[in-house]
Amino acid sequence: MSAIDIQAYLDTHLELTQAIAGLDDVQLKWKETEGRWSVTEVLSHLADHNIVVSFRIRDILADTKVQLPAFNQDLWVSGQHSNDGNASDILNVFWALLQYNGLLFGRLSEQDLDKTGINFKGETVRVRDIIQGFTKHVHHHLGQIDRIKTAYQAQGQVAQGGTL
Repeated sequence: MSAIDIQAYLDTHLELTQAIAGLDDVQLKWKETEGRWSVTEVLSHLADHNIVVSFRIRDILADTKVQLPAFNQDLWVSGQHSNDGNASDILNVFWALLQYNGLLFGRLSEQDLDKTGINFKGETVRVRDIIQGFTKHVHHHLGQIDRIKTAYQAQGQVAQGGTL
């Protein structure tokens, strides 16, 4: 058993599911401005990030010694028309990756968790740090989802002649 919090990693799915509970399709796809993401786009980004992190971890474990890839999150979101996606489908992919990675993490030794790679910034990163960083990244975006929901409610109040 590895000394990382696999449950916290797995719980990110439940946290995201709870964050979007009760939102309809209009709310999920609403954007405050054209340059900002919708809730659906945030979810899509997190699924993409999970894919990239999954690759990075496996590349380190394979001892390839190549620089870990970056990705342009905004271009990935826009290029795949993420806002046309379905939040439930995206969360299903996210959950599948979490489960698959969680099984891997449970097999890793302390030595495996301490293996390192060089990220796109040229910094040395350990597998354990990537895993913990992913969980923190999801929590950051949970805050973003809350801000989007608040902005949606505020614009609805203004549209109805209310005040903020």
